[in-house]
Amino acid sequence: MINQIAIFREYLKSRDLRFTPERRLILEAILSLPGHFNIEGLYYKLHRKMGRLSLATIYRSIPHLINSGLIKEVMRYADRPQYEKSLGCPHHGHLVCINCGKILEFKDDEIEKLQDRVCREYDFKPTEHRLGIRGYCKNCRHKKGK
Repeated sequence: MINQIAIFREYLKSRDLRFTPERRLILEAILSLPGHFNIEGLYYKLHRKMGRLSLATIYRSIPHLINSGLIKEVMRYADRPQYEKSLGCPHHGHLVCINCGKILEFKDDEIEKLQDRVCREYDFKPTEHRLGIRGYCKNCRHKKGK
């Protein structure tokens, strides 16, 4: 966690922004989360801990955390962006259940090779890519008979 705090502090300093106690609390909360999160869920977790923290503060902090390379937006569920920690996390895709919101991660070397081949074929230099598949998880399919 110390490394991520130092990275964020340096990122903010390079843009003449302050590393406030609120920004530190937001980062520490994100780093303590086990998986994916959205801003509203993060707000409710933090609001219980530090009542004076506003939702607007979190919304303003998220782009800085993304630009610093500490988190990334991975998908949307119920029209809300879902985020995950990105530092030291190997690239992977996501399966998102559109009924319950469950997110499953997967890695497939064949898909990675295909993306590389397509970029070479079109002389394209990628800077990022995401693979997300929406559908119904096994539990929701069985409940609804799909």
